[in-house]
Amino acid sequence: MAKDVIIACDFAGAAETYAFLDRFPEEKPFLKIGMELFYAEGPQIVRELKARGHKLFLDLKLHDIPNTVKKAMRVLSNLDADIVNLHAAGTRAMMEAALEGLTRPDGSRPLLIAVTQLTSTDQQRMEQELLIEKPLDEVVLAYARNAAAAGLDGVVCSPLEAGKVHAACGAGFLTVTPGVRFAEGEKGDQKRVTTPAEARALGSDFIVVGRPITQAADPLAAYRRCVKEFLG
Repeated sequence: MAKDVIIACDFAGAAETYAFLDRFPEEKPFLKIGMELFYAEGPQIVRELKARGHKLFLDLKLHDIPNTVKKAMRVLSNLDADIVNLHAAGTRAMMEAALEGLTRPDGSRPLLIAVTQLTSTDQQRMEQELLIEKPLDEVVLAYARNAAAAGLDGVVCSPLEAGKVHAACGAGFLTVTPGVRFAEGEKGDQKRVTTPAEARALGSDFIVVGRPITQAADPLAAYRRCVKEFLG
């Protein structure tokens, strides 16, 4: 799958999502459906956006015992998303079970990626609240190696870690990176951030961009700027 910019559609419902997408008369951007929108609208929002011609990253971050995640992934595999994810912290056994559940009888499946550490997490929070005292980069790389060993296609990480993940897991192991802002933009609740151009230079395969596009005065112009900066 070619490198791309993924817009995080963190909207409260379908009406708001469709109103936003109506501002894109020509493009069919790659979209991320997260918890808020999926919980509000259910599987139908995935079906509708696929029918409209969008590629979709279904960002539900599953994390449970292996059997539960396997069964949940079996259901999600029917939605025809392009990328699905889970938390690498659920262990290699959970990731292997997820992959098994996601794979359809004909052998096809969406790409499966694992969240390493959220881009809202920094070293201090990881140590004080999660009781993980290893350096953040080391933790991310360990989680990425576990995901690769489980047969997954890539990870969600910060752009700051993308190159290191490729070095550890191979150039074909995907890095999907949130925490991207324009140079003059606010960081919000993100801790580990870069610009689109910096993410490209650091080795990100996909960048996930939400508020800098969705809350821009001109979302289409912001999206096109992001694509230009990231893809060159």
